[in-house]
Amino acid sequence: MYEANPKRYDNMVYNRLGDSGLKLSAIGLGLWHNFGSVDAYENQRAIVQQAFDLGITYFDLANNYGPEPGSAEENFGRIMATDMKPYRDEMVIASKAGYEMWDGPYGNWGSRKSIIASADQSLKRMGLDYVDIFYSHRADPETNVYETAQALDSLVREGKALYVGISNYSGAQTEAIIKCFEDMHTPFVVHQPRYNMFNRGVEKDLFPVLKKYHKAAAGFSSLCQGLLTDKYLNGIPKNSRAAKSTSPFLEPKQVEETLKTVKALNEVAESRHQTLAEMALAWNLRKPELASVLVGASRPQQLVDNVKALDHLEFSDEELKTIDDILGKQGSIDWA
Repeated sequence: MYEANPKRYDNMVYNRLGDSGLKLSAIGLGLWHNFGSVDAYENQRAIVQQAFDLGITYFDLANNYGPEPGSAEENFGRIMATDMKPYRDEMVIASKAGYEMWDGPYGNWGSRKSIIASADQSLKRMGLDYVDIFYSHRADPETNVYETAQALDSLVREGKALYVGISNYSGAQTEAIIKCFEDMHTPFVVHQPRYNMFNRGVEKDLFPVLKKYHKAAAGFSSLCQGLLTDKYLNGIPKNSRAAKSTSPFLEPKQVEETLKTVKALNEVAESRHQTLAEMALAWNLRKPELASVLVGASRPQQLVDNVKALDHLEFSDEELKTIDDILGKQGSIDWA
């Protein structure tokens, strides 16, 4: 029987989501990879247990995470039933709908039909009465934004979600749906954008909107699919995502294009007595709009290493300028 580390809250940082009452752990566990039907279940259990033992309380899923789609939620549900059920009230569990999940016209995008059906399916797979946050995973160009907002609002009013969020919305799309949530008094608390050293477009497009409305973000792809770690400093390992082409966002050519930049960033990290991954996570968290950064893990030790980023979150002006100069030479990257 799993028993959580009694000191799990001693070293984790918890940040408030904008002007809401909800706090997230500064590091959250994303279950996009390594929690599917093709992955070893006992390793999944070990990762979730290690996360919680480190004080990580935010567990982020979506209806289509796997492979196969839905299997990450099913596996997480098994872990909840066998290990984590006594700790449910100490966890923030999130899921999403918006990317293709089942055949036909209703298993995709942001209609009321699709979102509510997907939420019901997710709760059944995870064996939960409610999720803490339910997200619209992407904006629907063919559905009125008020309908999507109303569907999310309904989930709260029906007790299926405590809060709602959105992901992958532009700044303008975010402002439009926030106005709908304000009209309905929906507890909208978080936007989940892709954000890392190589993907900074949201700093100008999205973050000003979040600041204007006193909202927060929880960033995904925080380590740029592993590029912002020491994994690729000496070439492409055989068991990596780039070598296996298991990620649509990471290929050998992309690794080669960033190698010089990654090595220069690693030198800055070494001068800070951090790994590149630790520095990259700390760099993300320097932004006041970012309450939490999501990380993936293929083994428990990766979480132990990632949480060390919280030991050194401060940057000098000189360090930030050096990092900006390095990234400026690389140019914008839109693929990871």
